[in-house]
Amino acid sequence: MLPPGDGFLSPYTGWTRAHWEAAADHLLDAVVPYAVPGAAQYRLPGRPSTAGLSSDGLEGFARTFLLAAFRIAGAGGAVPAALIERYAQGLAHGTDPAHRYAWPAAADCSQQIVEAASIALALHETRPWLFDRLDPAVRERVVDWLAGFGGKRTWQSNWVLFPVMVQQFLADIGGPHDPAQIEAGLDRIEQWYVGDGWYTDGAGRCFDYYAGWAMHLYPLLWARMSGDRERGEKYRERLRAFLGQYQHMFARDGAPVHQGRSLCYRFACVAPLWLGELVDASPLPAGRTRRIASGVLRHFAERGAPDERGLLGLGWYERFLPSTQLYSGPASPYWAAKAFLGLLLPADHPEWTVRESAAPLDEGDQVVAMSGPGWLLHATRHDGVVRVVNHGSDRARHLAADGLEDPHYTRFGYASHAAPEAGEQARVRAVDGHLAVVAPDGTVSRRRRIEPVAAYDRFAASAYEDDPVRVETASVVRGPWEVRVHRVTAPQGCAVRDGGYALAGDHPPDVHTGPRWARAVRPDGLASVAVGLHGFHAAGAARAVDANAYGVCSATPYLTAPDHPGGTAFYVSLVALTGDRVDPAALGASVAVAVDGDRVTLTFPDGERVEVTLGAEPAYARYPADGTPVRWPAG
Repeated sequence: MLPPGDGFLSPYTGWTRAHWEAAADHLLDAVVPYAVPGAAQYRLPGRPSTAGLSSDGLEGFARTFLLAAFRIAGAGGAVPAALIERYAQGLAHGTDPAHRYAWPAAADCSQQIVEAASIALALHETRPWLFDRLDPAVRERVVDWLAGFGGKRTWQSNWVLFPVMVQQFLADIGGPHDPAQIEAGLDRIEQWYVGDGWYTDGAGRCFDYYAGWAMHLYPLLWARMSGDRERGEKYRERLRAFLGQYQHMFARDGAPVHQGRSLCYRFACVAPLWLGELVDASPLPAGRTRRIASGVLRHFAERGAPDERGLLGLGWYERFLPSTQLYSGPASPYWAAKAFLGLLLPADHPEWTVRESAAPLDEGDQVVAMSGPGWLLHATRHDGVVRVVNHGSDRARHLAADGLEDPHYTRFGYASHAAPEAGEQARVRAVDGHLAVVAPDGTVSRRRRIEPVAAYDRFAASAYEDDPVRVETASVVRGPWEVRVHRVTAPQGCAVRDGGYALAGDHPPDVHTGPRWARAVRPDGLASVAVGLHGFHAAGAARAVDANAYGVCSATPYLTAPDHPGGTAFYVSLVALTGDRVDPAALGASVAVAVDGDRVTLTFPDGERVEVTLGAEPAYARYPADGTPVRWPAG
């Protein structure tokens, strides 16, 4: 049972520290029935992962232990003794090779490496109440189990940071450790730092929530453990830059933008916000972190996560396996424990005691160009929706070169109130958020690898190739609108199709089409619209069932042009995801488009003019009706 809300201290969410503590307790209590004898594993119901039952059980222990650690340490040990005892028993039995539910031993690239990092961090945070009070023989077994991970090979991604945490804990307690492994892991991520606070998760362009809940989180927690000032300050500067942009990724009602993998971790996305407060690296005014983070936790709590059993399942709100990865098992969602990092702040910390400060979207529309990941964010206050236009993240190097692209990375648009179509058939069709060239035999071009061009002001651009097709796209945003300018090089006779946002709910969205426009509307008024401004001749909507994390029934408006002339041609569309009323025909008539060679000029209703140039020398210029022109490249 949650405590009553506090509208004075928390005028936006009503939630306080007491709500966070109650939420943590609820999650921890709910997993108790699924503990094996001895509590070394928590075998939760649900689809098993590819790592196997014992690994899934270890994951259940490690990730809930991390949550328990934040709860225990945040309360200075003043929690029910049974909570501490439960995890003490699990440590004793999990590290006993003779026990029936002993933890799997260390192995190269094994899931155990991930869970060992959580256990090491949890042991560090709870050391006075747990590790230091263990029987000496149990302490020795814990050390031996953790030491077994020394030198083990990891995947070349955020995984390189897990041994860093294990080795640092061993160093802190005087156990066997390898300083070179710490240095190697921290040095490796330098190759993935792209600037402005952003890391890619491994080689290539893999931008997602791992930038916050892994690539920032572990180095700074390591610095906090080790006391390393030089590296720590560098990591703090990067986090400050990251949070300046990242704070915009959350809707007014707390919904995070639905993009990337491991989305079943849900509210773990607020971990970097709390981290900024914990290590004095937040650029946000006091009270804003709590406003955003509490909004996210409350958002999920009000929409079925955790469920009626108190469990976090594989999905977003409800169970939805198409948006999960095969490495995710029943306990994987408990990486959501990272959201509770804020409990390590003392109860009298300003982030818990001052009134909530407004988030940027509470006060007005927002446009943020993120050059690191190649994203252009536009959010609107009147409906509280956040949209991210993607011109830089594809995760291509982590996928088979001849397979399907990942819809959670390669689509043009991601949003707080819409998700990409993830069902198998929908992935093959690739309608939503994609400019596809369709050959006469039905073959659809795939946006597997994105070539970023720019993200600046209200403009972003990129290209992709899928021989013999090349598509260059520039996006210009304005309120809830995104105008897409496509320069398409393809053989004669191909069709061109541009898809808007997939709209989903418990009931089929209402679909309406007209000359060169299509609209899908949910009962709550949220609408997805696609309007042809140049080159497109028809419109429709692709319906699907069980393809979307936001609801059983979904529909995606799209535009088509049946006959590409061969060579290069331009197509211009306007897409919108909005909670406001929208008349597609009037919308299309309000924007004038002129094409002159490789330059496209857009004129908006208030007289603002935007020029976009694609081809050999991409360029952008925006001429406000009353203001200073903005140009890229500068000068």
